Amino acid sequence: MDNQVAKIILQQIGGRRFVAMTGSHDFINLGNGLRMSLSRNKTSANRLEIIYDEGADLYDLRFYRQSMNHKTFEVKTRDIKKIDGVYCDMLEDIFTDVTGLYTRF
Repeated sequence: MDNQVAKIILQQIGGRRFVAMTGSHDFINLGNGLRMSLSRNKTSANRLEIIYDEGADLYDLRFYRQSMNHKTFEVKTRDIKKIDGVYCDMLEDIFTDVTGLYTRF
């Protein structure tokens, strides 16, 4: 069941078309969500987490910047934008609004 949540999220955000149009990569199954690396966009966000809230049947999105100090190997994260309570049909529009990357022609 957990693997299905990540697959459904990717399918709802656009599937292979989304991957081709945005250049997103490194998809990670979080059990109750999906994490991905983003290509260069209008914000400095390089990661996106989409978490499924089963009780409300809504999604929580977190765009953030993750960086690593190569001398100390310390990883730092900085939130760019968090959006809670998103319906599945709003995922693509919110992604485009925040990143400026289009998910369809």
